[in-house]
Amino acid sequence: MDSSPGDDKSLLEVKNLKKYFLAGDGFLSPPQPEVRAVDGVSFTISAGETYGLVGESGCGKSTTGRCILRLIEPTSGEVWFEGADLSRLGSGDLRRMRREMQIIFQDPYSSLNPRMSVGEIIGEPLVIHRTGDRRSRKERVSELLRLVGLKSEHASRYPHEFSGGQRQRIGIARALGLNPKFIVCDEPVSALDVSVQAQVVNLLQDLQAQLGLTYLFISHGLSVVKHISNRVGIMYLGKLVEEATSEEIFRNPQHPYTRALLSAIPNPDPDAPRNRMALGGEIGNASRLPSGCRFRTRCPIAEPACEPSEPPMIEIKPGHRVACVAVAPNLEK
Repeated sequence: MDSSPGDDKSLLEVKNLKKYFLAGDGFLSPPQPEVRAVDGVSFTISAGETYGLVGESGCGKSTTGRCILRLIEPTSGEVWFEGADLSRLGSGDLRRMRREMQIIFQDPYSSLNPRMSVGEIIGEPLVIHRTGDRRSRKERVSELLRLVGLKSEHASRYPHEFSGGQRQRIGIARALGLNPKFIVCDEPVSALDVSVQAQVVNLLQDLQAQLGLTYLFISHGLSVVKHISNRVGIMYLGKLVEEATSEEIFRNPQHPYTRALLSAIPNPDPDAPRNRMALGGEIGNASRLPSGCRFRTRCPIAEPACEPSEPPMIEIKPGHRVACVAVAPNLEK
């Protein structure tokens, strides 16, 4: 990557991040190969930017987000946030740094404790980090509820009394409690109705403009990502295969996997031509990766050069990188 840990423009820099899981210990069954959920991911996010991370279920998107925050300990790699390497921080320093980094979870039902009131849920981070006294925390909870479009009297109610969209607003309010700079949005609208999705996405954009937030927006819905993201990274089986601005990805996709994802977006016009790009072959497995390019078993333009070695990310134009030996040579002019 061109940027360095000291780059003033980058709020967050992820360098060669890896997370491997053991699939089995072999006690009652033969040992299983490790699962390479995240396998060498690198990208940067500038302050005030939204970086969309897109891919199929199981490609490692959510694991990447959780490794960045060290909710899951990465196997290797570096995560730099405001000049500090999070992978090297001790528990005390990491705890203080977590005030600046929060997460909005995918499921607005399971991510809220049903035994706690809304006020207790939103105020819990303030209690954990010993922010203010009881009165000031109560005022802060009321302020956060109003900020996300709810009422201060909702603080005394419980999660089961709210709809899915309202619960996600409660989760957003909880993430905002400590005035973070960076938020991982882990598929925050995928469990919501389409009409509610638009409301929550608009709320996230309004909050970003109002509070100067930076987002890592994880999703498998490309239409949502197009609406909210400045730049997009396309992920397949633990690796980034393409990265560019949102406009460039949707206007000029280069990797065959990106093209297949875009062709699957439903078109509301019934008379519009259908140009679906069907993927055949064997679906990849993160514990049994194919040699060379891990997408080649499904790729419609695979060639012999794809098999010997894994293709690196090549910058084909400023800000647009792609990992495909069948595409990049034709573009280098």
